[in-house]
Amino acid sequence: MSKLHILAITAHPDDVELGCAGTLIKHACMGQKVGILDLTEGELSTRGTVASRRKEADAAAAVMGLGVRMNAAMRDGFFLNDEASRLQLIAYIRHFQPNVVITNSLADRHPDHGRAGRLVADACFYAGLRKIETTWEGRAQSAWRPGRVYHCLNDRVHVPNFIVDVSEVHEIKMDAIKCYKSQFHDPASTEPLTYISAGGFLENIIARDMLMGKSIGVKFGEAFNSENIPGISSLDSLLLPELP
Repeated sequence: MSKLHILAITAHPDDVELGCAGTLIKHACMGQKVGILDLTEGELSTRGTVASRRKEADAAAAVMGLGVRMNAAMRDGFFLNDEASRLQLIAYIRHFQPNVVITNSLADRHPDHGRAGRLVADACFYAGLRKIETTWEGRAQSAWRPGRVYHCLNDRVHVPNFIVDVSEVHEIKMDAIKCYKSQFHDPASTEPLTYISAGGFLENIIARDMLMGKSIGVKFGEAFNSENIPGISSLDSLLLPELP
């Protein structure tokens, strides 16, 4: 079946790993169907190539235990939140019929992140309009609107609407991030130094996840924002297990 419980749609390969890999791993471990759609191939990256980035993305998906990872091959740096891009995403959303979509922050250091976050949120809404017609492999698709759209943290830290405890799977998350050998610190690399390849970047990710975890009384956490206020069935839904 193509239906997924969670579909993460972000601008570049490695955005998911850095922002919400722990959450995806956790839900995959629960037996839920989880997948990733990368909007671009990261072809403007200073380091590595499209081919090497594709291999790294596939390796990371395997580490996370995900069976679905696709790439929309939009133009890195130049994709737009326009009719053509929305229709392309609507087809993916209707094909996978996710209950939850996770995407980039609506504002971030990299312009692609905020633009992707808005594009994905808009496409999720329009995917529910039956008069918008799309096809998948030559077959007409039915309307489908995800129940929730959440925005993960990328570079900038925003005040979150909620935080997911990823303590038990955080080591796997870091293993998935380290699959992107071309992108992060490598003393032997002869490629130009970049913002994310500088020494200490991965330590900053760990520190951020520890800070988010501390906010909810656990070791590691991943933060999310939502334009719609998430609802709960009772106050008991917000209780975490007692710490030893």
